[in-house]
Amino acid sequence: MQRQVLLFAALAVAFVAHRDAAAETPVQLPLRTQVLRQDAGGHNQWEVVIARREIRPSETAVILCDLWDKHWSRGATERVGEMAPRINEVLRSARSAGVTIIHAPSETMDFYRDAPARKRVLAAPPVAPPVDRPHDDPPQPIDAGDGGSDTGEKPWHKAWSRQHAAVEIDQEKDGISDDGREIWNFLRQRGIKNVLIMGVHANMCVLHRSFAIKQMVRWGMTTVLVRDLTDTMYNPARPPYVAHAEGTRLLVEFIEKFWCPTVSSEELLKSLAR
Repeated sequence: MQRQVLLFAALAVAFVAHRDAAAETPVQLPLRTQVLRQDAGGHNQWEVVIARREIRPSETAVILCDLWDKHWSRGATERVGEMAPRINEVLRSARSAGVTIIHAPSETMDFYRDAPARKRVLAAPPVAPPVDRPHDDPPQPIDAGDGGSDTGEKPWHKAWSRQHAAVEIDQEKDGISDDGREIWNFLRQRGIKNVLIMGVHANMCVLHRSFAIKQMVRWGMTTVLVRDLTDTMYNPARPPYVAHAEGTRLLVEFIEKFWCPTVSSEELLKSLAR
């Protein structure tokens, strides 16, 4: 009897999700990638390509990567503080449109152990992920061999204890996890097909975490980086010896070329508002 009740409940949830998905308005996102092509003279060059992709909010999640309250690098902490209000604005809009929000501040799960949003992810039934798809993994264009702090601190120590306080967590709707398999279970439970990733740092956690770009791409998830809501760990004293903002731009372009498309927060907000 208990099994029948659980099956009925699952079918009811699936029916409601299907009904809501059928009623919602799809969102058109202008996704930017870069492709290597030859010009008229036969010279190789990278060309920016914008392709509009239709997604359904109910089939989409935002994963907010490692937006900690404090970082061991002062420069990183300062830039996260500048970015956090804009991220919160985008999350509010996405949440209102029906997008699932997943907060992933790594190594802080003890702080959230009693949070409903944390328990919501843990309650998702386990689903085996697909076999990783093969994918080229070229070297990055910036050198963070010194840890990447542009303000002189040496790596590293755990300075963080929670997510940045300027970013709201809706305990009635959101999820909290720093584990790729937990997040995969949660995505599958909700029928998520598209993942928008924002947070820090693009050359480290945003690419390499178990829930981040490389793994989601290898699992076949449609993955998009919100390119102006990220940052890099990069010290201009290291190759290629450019300003910090230029190093971040180079890394975003690297992601567009080799891993996944990007969208700006302005484009995302406009699309969600339509």
